[in-house]
Amino acid sequence: MKAFGFERADTPAAAAAAAARTPGAKFIAGGTNLLDLMKLEIETPTHLIDVNGLALDTITPTDDGGLRIGALVRNTDLAADERVRRDYAVLSRALLAGASGQLRNQATTAGNLLQRTRCPYFYDTAQACNKRLPGSGCGALDGYSRQLAVIGGSAQCIATHPSDMVVAMRVLDAVIETVAPDGETRRIALDDFYLAPGTTPQRETVLRPGELITAVVLPPPLGGRHVYRKVRDRASYAFALVSVAAVVQRDGSGRVAIGGVAHKPWRSDAADAEIPRGAKAVAARLFDGATPTDDNRFKLTLAERTIAAALVDTEEARS
Repeated sequence: MKAFGFERADTPAAAAAAAARTPGAKFIAGGTNLLDLMKLEIETPTHLIDVNGLALDTITPTDDGGLRIGALVRNTDLAADERVRRDYAVLSRALLAGASGQLRNQATTAGNLLQRTRCPYFYDTAQACNKRLPGSGCGALDGYSRQLAVIGGSAQCIATHPSDMVVAMRVLDAVIETVAPDGETRRIALDDFYLAPGTTPQRETVLRPGELITAVVLPPPLGGRHVYRKVRDRASYAFALVSVAAVVQRDGSGRVAIGGVAHKPWRSDAADAEIPRGAKAVAARLFDGATPTDDNRFKLTLAERTIAAALVDTEEARS
């Protein structure tokens, strides 16, 4: 691990300003992903700004009946919150499907949003990776790509986003709140937050230099049946090959978001409209234009079957 400076911020605006004036600075809270990357020298920040002292660790109701989740709310606390379990059950279930109890105790909401990919070529500094070292190539394209993206990728990168939490937040239409170094705040729809890899896979989000996530806002509860299904290689502490977050109403209408298949949670209005027709129709819409590799083509069938299982779960609950 390379040497770095360290400071503690007193306010969100001060944290953002400190990051803006220090090239190579990074925010740190739980550190469950960043510290691993620093040990491997994949991330080499010159300066860390500890944001744990900021008052961003509460869950509060919004004026319209939704919830504002502070950026520093730990995954364990978010999953266990009575309001989340009652009104946003898909989010609680997704969080409990992720990582281990020890990591959930430390990991934060904002940190979960900003997880880096678990692509093996990204983690192996002896391999080519445009996300880690722009212009070096993508070892996954001609290498072993079983875990990687089947849609939304590019000729530069086919990495996937690893978060379970984010898949559930996408199906709930969450909005991210931020503060900039000059104190300006903005709201970003989760679907707009992640950038497609294109020719610049090292740029993963729309965050500007120094911009700090302060909260995630959930709209008023959807009702209906909430289901989260995750298919992985082992029963715990493994990232999704495919995951499905589904919310379905009694009339059969609903929403579906898919994890483990792209650079962000994958969802479309056209696919949601097909829910009454079944999983095959939903999957056909979701994966229209997919470009799987020979190694991960199975994900298309796996996703369709996982969607089918999730929809069966909602039908049983509604019957």
